[in-house]
Amino acid sequence: MPIAPWPDRHIPTTLLAELHAAVLARLGSDAQSLRIARAVLGIFFTGVKLDNGAGGLCATPVKSVPEAVCCPSSAKAMPTPGKIAGRLATQVLDDLYRPQDLRRALAIATLNALAETLWMRDGPPAGIDVREGDAFSALSLQPGQRVALVGAFPPYMRELRRRGQPFNVLELDPATLKPEELPYYIPGERAPEVIPHADVFITTGTTLINGSLDGLLRLLSPGAQAAVIGPTATLIAHPYAARGVTVVGGTRVVAADDLLDLLAEGGSGYHFFGKTVERVTLCLTTP
Repeated sequence: MPIAPWPDRHIPTTLLAELHAAVLARLGSDAQSLRIARAVLGIFFTGVKLDNGAGGLCATPVKSVPEAVCCPSSAKAMPTPGKIAGRLATQVLDDLYRPQDLRRALAIATLNALAETLWMRDGPPAGIDVREGDAFSALSLQPGQRVALVGAFPPYMRELRRRGQPFNVLELDPATLKPEELPYYIPGERAPEVIPHADVFITTGTTLINGSLDGLLRLLSPGAQAAVIGPTATLIAHPYAARGVTVVGGTRVVAADDLLDLLAEGGSGYHFFGKTVERVTLCLTTP
């Protein structure tokens, strides 16, 4: 990701903080007694099941945890094994504001399970165009429009190349790109040079984990389309729309136990999409 990780401060006014506040405000007293029934910190994704059956996902930020090479130091970066199940969900959400990425990933998965609780209770958000399937199809891409893609996301890069769409990939690690993709690579720190000139901005929800998403969205030019996609993205509309996001592509967990079994065995999106998890896209109207 191109922006520096989350600053070490208490509770900032950020997109993630506003998603947190919005979910708890809408759930009201229903949120206070919900507990973690099960959690899996998988290789690719972290998953949570609440004791009401709702599930939530977040990408596992393995690359951002160098301490993972050493057991004693990695223990400081992780939630405490054996003490996650049974914790109040609202207590786990405190880790949204901690500097350890793995703790924050578990907290985001918990937040997404609480957002799923809202869907289970209230149905889709009122007044929002909700679509099934991948968020890419909700973008109105016109020939010649320039795309800024944050993160080397292979399916989107393949599609953009197939269309002949001009695009750049902002990525910290060029080793994640194939040789044919390297001509589109731009170092992540050059985001302020690239994003203001993009007609379409696409980022995975993993930018929520390291706190870079707010800075990226502030770089958008007026009228640009902006999409936040992936299982990490919390399906709550207003905080995104207030920051210029036009499309949110998230997920709903439809079989939490089966999903967590897959994650425990190293499963990725190829294993759970269309089976235990369904894609949902929110098409937003910005203020």
